[in-house]
Amino acid sequence: MVTLKVTPPRRPVRHAVLAAALMAAPLALTAAPAQAVSGTAASDATYAYTARLDIGDGTRACTGTLVDTDWLLTAASCFADDPATSLTVPAGKPKLTTTATIGRTDLTTTTGVTRTVVELVPRTDRDLVLARLNRPVTTITPIALATTAATAGESLTSTGYGRTADEWAPLKLHTGTFAVDSADTTTATVTGQNGAAICAGDAGGPEIRTTNGVSTLVGINSQSWQGGCFGQETTETRTGGIATRVDDLGSWVASKVGATRVADFNCDGIEDTAISDPGATVGGDAGAGVVRIVYGGGKGTAELNQDSDYVPGGAEANDGFGETLATVDYNEDGCTDLVVGTPHEDIGTAADAGWVSVLYGAPDGIGTGTAASTYQEGLDTGSMLASSPEAGDLMGASVAAGTTAAGEPWLLIGAPGEGLAGVAKSGEVFYVRGSTNVSLYQGKPGVPGTSEEGDGFGTTVAGDANHIAIGSPNEAIGTATASGGVAIFSHTINSDGIPTPLAGIDESLDTVTGAQEAGDEFGASLSMTAYRPTGAATATDSILAIGVPGESLTVDGVDRANAGRVVTLHITAAGTWSQLGDISEEGTGVQGAGETGDRFGEQVSVVNTAPRDVSTAATLHLAVGVPGEAIGTVANAGAVQTFSLLGAPGDSDFWIQAGNASGLPGTPGTNQYVGRSITATGTNLYIGMPYGPTTYGAAYVLPWSNATGGTVSSVTTYQPGTGGLPAAGSHFGYAVK
Repeated sequence: MVTLKVTPPRRPVRHAVLAAALMAAPLALTAAPAQAVSGTAASDATYAYTARLDIGDGTRACTGTLVDTDWLLTAASCFADDPATSLTVPAGKPKLTTTATIGRTDLTTTTGVTRTVVELVPRTDRDLVLARLNRPVTTITPIALATTAATAGESLTSTGYGRTADEWAPLKLHTGTFAVDSADTTTATVTGQNGAAICAGDAGGPEIRTTNGVSTLVGINSQSWQGGCFGQETTETRTGGIATRVDDLGSWVASKVGATRVADFNCDGIEDTAISDPGATVGGDAGAGVVRIVYGGGKGTAELNQDSDYVPGGAEANDGFGETLATVDYNEDGCTDLVVGTPHEDIGTAADAGWVSVLYGAPDGIGTGTAASTYQEGLDTGSMLASSPEAGDLMGASVAAGTTAAGEPWLLIGAPGEGLAGVAKSGEVFYVRGSTNVSLYQGKPGVPGTSEEGDGFGTTVAGDANHIAIGSPNEAIGTATASGGVAIFSHTINSDGIPTPLAGIDESLDTVTGAQEAGDEFGASLSMTAYRPTGAATATDSILAIGVPGESLTVDGVDRANAGRVVTLHITAAGTWSQLGDISEEGTGVQGAGETGDRFGEQVSVVNTAPRDVSTAATLHLAVGVPGEAIGTVANAGAVQTFSLLGAPGDSDFWIQAGNASGLPGTPGTNQYVGRSITATGTNLYIGMPYGPTTYGAAYVLPWSNATGGTVSSVTTYQPGTGGLPAAGSHFGYAVK
């Protein structure tokens, strides 16, 4: 038999959140971080949404309630340092490792699932936290929140894994009936019926209302007299307690569980930013490269380079550390991890073979926790281990990262210079997910296209929870050299052991507007986001934006070479696809004009700002870089244009240039190439300006209201020489995440 550790019962103490009537009592309720329902053992899956929380490997035990596939509600007192004096709990990763066992009414079985709590979002007005799980729970139905308060005389059911009348550490979920005595704005007082009581281990457990067979969550157990609970004094017979109300928190819960994840390298619940300068000098080595971290909330900055003790390798001239960046919680601990591509890393005598590092976040910042991981050919497992680093492979020239719909982290690593079977620079991509480490290349069974010299398969990569995409912009389509192509896959591993190939897409297809032409570079940039169409229960589809910056446009009978365009695709859960849009500066109502050398689409970035909701034009954003745009007579000043991914492009087009109404600082300057570095997140649009006008480069953070023509708010500026960033570098802002 497994013995579960729990916190010994506390002596009764007064607590600031007690109702006035209880404050007058001779003893105050126990505000225990470990409180259980001494009632009947649950014998079926009726209350499968109840979770047992093991906090600190047996240091504390509590109960929680699944209210969303990714989130529990429980008591803040479970995580407070001393709940008898304060319920304050910092947002972010819990101080103690917390394991949630959900849907296992009998702890001696293997039913249900186990997850790790990786983030806390506390309320400040009551004993309550939302607790995010490392992966979604898809086999158990969450309980919905009630929309009306508990009323005096109402009968509720509570469940919990805490002590019973005769067990210190019961192995089964127990239930009990409680009568509501009264309710105020944030709490309700309840009294156990027929000997039921809230005991140590039950804090955070649900108070459930059942009406016509439908159960809803009214409250979360907070405090109790613990009368009749094992280990309590026999003179204590009161079975009353206090529950935290949740019926008025539907909007708050929805806003938190539906928010897009942000980069949070020190896991404190505040957005952080990584900004690279791959041309920076390190220890006298020009072009070695650095990545600078700006921690949100004024918590300082940090520099990462290959001479740092934590970062693999050593700084060498022209390594280009930080040329590409991606973010994901790769080790699922609640801290965002940084994926850094160093495509010009020399490995042995193989110049520019390249590699990728995963630098793990931690509460004290990147570099203070888990040791970094390195991915290079000839190391790790699977296809990567079977490969050999060769000169010019450029592994890490493109990187993408994310999680599948099941919450499993994945990496895509492009090596566009890889030669296969004697075909130089045909290109290869490594897909890494759990124990899967496989290579994808043209000519592999099922993968679209034929491996040809100079294709550069893997020059660009993108993905979301549902699908991935790989670009080969130098691909020849027929006789049209560098016309370009894109391959799309699902994350489902097929019988060949690779992500399932779905389609190869290029401009020769009747289902894609335009025609293949030399130098179009279809797939020179890629970005993908999850999409929930009307009628779908979740965001199982994807939208892919494909940059075609070399596209020539005919304007008034004149050919405008490299004017550029963007093609958007809808990819369904079934694996079919269709074109959504064809966007260029010659589109109806779109600002600007297609001009020679604009290179509209050299960079694209898309985001769904409300991934849980049915997608709308207001929640799906596309940012397009136009780095060759001339502003007046200022050549290559550059610009960024934003659109909705749904509807006509001209209906939502907004123009961003230095000094205009968007709030982007400065004035247009020659060869500033605004638009070569853009990243869309759920909260902001990041624009890097590594080519000036400032000496070392800069990066700017525009709220989406600024970037879409709404209310203009302040723009955050990151610039070397200010805000704790050293006055040094070369192309700060080259990549921003």
